[in-house]
Amino acid sequence: MANKNTYDAGSITVLEGLEAVRMRPGMYIGSTGRKGLNHLIYEIVDNAVDEHLAGFCSHIKVVLEANGSCTVEDNGRGIPVGMHEKGMPAERLVFTTLHAGGKFDHSAYKTSGGLHGVGSSVVNALSTYLDIQISREGYVHHDRYERGIPVIELENGLLPKLGKTKETGTRVNFLPDPEIFEKTRFASAELKSRLHETAYLNPELTIEYEDRRDGKNEMEVFREPEGIVGFVKDLNKKKEALHEPVYFKGESEGITVEAAFQYVREFQENVLGFCNNIYNAEGGTHLTGFKSQFTQVMNSYAREIGVLKEKDDNFTGADIRNGMTAVVSIKHPDPRFEGQTKTKLDNPDAARATGKVTGEEIVLYFDRHLEVLKEVLSCAERSAKIRKTEEKARTNLLTKQKYSFDSNGKLANCEKRDPSLCEIFIVEGDSAGGSAKTARDRSFQAILPIRGKILNVEKATIDKVLANAEIKAMINAFGCGFSEGYGNDFDISKLRYDKIIIMADADVDGAHISTLLLTLFYRFLPDLIYEGHVYIAMPPLYKAIPSKGEEEYLYDDKALEKYRKRHHGEKFTLQRYKGLGEMDAEQLWETTLNPKTRKLKLVEIEDARMASEVTEVLMGTEVPPRKAFIYQHAADAELDV
Repeated sequence: MANKNTYDAGSITVLEGLEAVRMRPGMYIGSTGRKGLNHLIYEIVDNAVDEHLAGFCSHIKVVLEANGSCTVEDNGRGIPVGMHEKGMPAERLVFTTLHAGGKFDHSAYKTSGGLHGVGSSVVNALSTYLDIQISREGYVHHDRYERGIPVIELENGLLPKLGKTKETGTRVNFLPDPEIFEKTRFASAELKSRLHETAYLNPELTIEYEDRRDGKNEMEVFREPEGIVGFVKDLNKKKEALHEPVYFKGESEGITVEAAFQYVREFQENVLGFCNNIYNAEGGTHLTGFKSQFTQVMNSYAREIGVLKEKDDNFTGADIRNGMTAVVSIKHPDPRFEGQTKTKLDNPDAARATGKVTGEEIVLYFDRHLEVLKEVLSCAERSAKIRKTEEKARTNLLTKQKYSFDSNGKLANCEKRDPSLCEIFIVEGDSAGGSAKTARDRSFQAILPIRGKILNVEKATIDKVLANAEIKAMINAFGCGFSEGYGNDFDISKLRYDKIIIMADADVDGAHISTLLLTLFYRFLPDLIYEGHVYIAMPPLYKAIPSKGEEEYLYDDKALEKYRKRHHGEKFTLQRYKGLGEMDAEQLWETTLNPKTRKLKLVEIEDARMASEVTEVLMGTEVPPRKAFIYQHAADAELDV
């Protein structure tokens, strides 16, 4: 009998062509959920934007087709179709070979946001089909693929021609592969926001959007000639601005830096970073350079005009940025990111270039606008006062007792200590908390009951936030500290649970509690969301029990209606679940706690405008938008198996 543990030459597997992409799609697009699905569109759009940056494209059209596919069309030069030295048309090389493209040779593209020869081929590999038409050199050239494999016969080694044209450009139509993706329906809100964001970053580019799904024909055109100044105005449209947006642009070390900022009368900081049109959700060296230089210059001004006395400590960076909304966009010829999905820029020269341009330009501005300078420094003064109060509150919080792993109020902890295996449920009320404690698998599931509606952190000072018993219990349970902007002790590596699951009733009150918790996470613990640790539990509304066949959970009345149609004429019993508190332990385990049967909604935001808008919805005074947000995203929940 062969040894199962043999490791020899025969154990080495070679994945040819695009097999590696289909085998490990998450390595290339981040996930196979909605985020990764939309990423397919962004890759093709980014290639078109690169054509714009090179000076050859002024119009991009994105269509969500009725059959579930997506079409991206641009009026750039068109992908080269001539014979490549590898013995195939250049277009086919681009779409079938990883690391083949025009982004390596800076003579073709000075800067690019695409995946340096990976994007097109990855989209092709993960699509049921991909159809491409290229208008170039007087003809429309055509190619087609199925799951990454060409299905069109070449003519004399080149792509067949569909006809003549005077136009140039590329048209790509692709249908995501259901074998790869959990859901294949593109998220329109995120897509529109991303396209609008791209228009702000490229003021001479027009982007047309059309949604032909579900029998509708929704159209929008995004063109923003004000550029990132308009972006900042948009982000602050519902806030009281203290001055007109400040804009500057410069170049250093071959890196183009542009930024716009504006202060508002609110306790917040919203600084967004972009490199080659890509939103860097986790920031990076360009934001580090901007922030550190801005802080240094403002502290110098504060001492120069007497806001800070000789004995006073400098303002912190968080103090200086209190009330700031900023967009920092750089164009880098050779960007380096931490990870394939480009969430964090890693180039040291980006910090130097951004810092140099920022230092020079804001001095030129504030020397001429003393009143704006005084407004900014008054924001810093307010922030410093609140920070000192916070530090006092934090000291009080920590000196009362050092929380051990298991001594946190009503926390019913789990037995395992490996965070990657553990999850914590934040449960509304003692009743549901009691059922959850009985129902859970105590080896890896912790339960933290909270009483009623927690404090709205947007409307409270920091000392009140930290003094709140429910919030205090959560901070101590998670173990990773508080937001780095408010004390610099947040460390996600200390997080004790891989999943933080909000478990509230599926009614208006439950939705309100969920949004209050999400507000807390967005404002003070945002990395928990960006790194995919926050979920919303989705308990079913019904359980259908047929006389024959398998039982089925139904999550809303629409699902019940579909079930009745599917099982027309068949007898079945319908069990309705009330609030979580009214479920017994067995029902709660079966519907909401069991990883094999439950549904969880991952809370995620990858787009800058969306993040800002969501925060506005969650933190605002209007209740209906919050309710709508929860219900809208409930439909995107996935089975967590």
